[in-house]
Amino acid sequence: MTFGAVMPDLHHYNGRGGRVFPLWRDAAATESNIAPAKLDFLSEAYGRAVAPEEVMAYCAAVMAHPAFTARFAADLVQPGLRVPLTTDVALFEEAVALGAEVIWLHCYGERFDDPAADRPKAPPRLPREQAPTIPADGAIPSAPEPLPETMEYDPARNRLHVGKGFIDNVTPQMWAYEVSGKNVLRQWFSYRRRDRTRPVIGDRRPPSPLERIQPEGWLSEYTSDLINLLHVLGRLVALEPAQAALLERIVDQPMITVAALAGKADGDD
Repeated sequence: MTFGAVMPDLHHYNGRGGRVFPLWRDAAATESNIAPAKLDFLSEAYGRAVAPEEVMAYCAAVMAHPAFTARFAADLVQPGLRVPLTTDVALFEEAVALGAEVIWLHCYGERFDDPAADRPKAPPRLPREQAPTIPADGAIPSAPEPLPETMEYDPARNRLHVGKGFIDNVTPQMWAYEVSGKNVLRQWFSYRRRDRTRPVIGDRRPPSPLERIQPEGWLSEYTSDLINLLHVLGRLVALEPAQAALLERIVDQPMITVAALAGKADGDD
């Protein structure tokens, strides 16, 4: 599961299509896609008003991490989101706080920002001692040097090689991070490498000539994008143990049943 600040196209994230669940129905973000009756039911269950953003944040905390996928692998074969809803308001609020950070990270600080919660409206950053860095001799060459063709990882040095350049302080977990079975860093690089062609599978249309239009060399904005991505991945990895532990506590306690939710909110989808 991924979250974005803008509406994704059909190819997001892995080219297989999928489902998009917008939080809002209107551009002004005043009309939620979560049925009012369901929000009323949750508000009654938790003894306080529940906002649409909180439901989205709860889903992010509970579902957007590897432990959820591993625990419910058999159920996830069938498409559709099935969210374990706690009956405990304290667990709900803990999940909302954690999930807000997850969405903030996925959106590079453009959504769910809250300076009071250390979520500024800016690209997220790891603590200085954990931050990826480019040494003086590690700069990724720009034109006239052609675009790099390879991205490789050296686990002994925690070093990410991009062509003739490199970035230090990249953990194995950052390098291995996946979404929907796709390695995030390799996927990111595949759209910026010199050879961006992909094999034609089945009766898929051949690549467009437009794919050959690209910069003559590596752009400084590519480096900035990559550093931002590494910061986000590092922080997401750091949240995974808390998300896994929270999920276990939720499923080990009473949960709101589908029948109860449907019964209270019947007829309002």
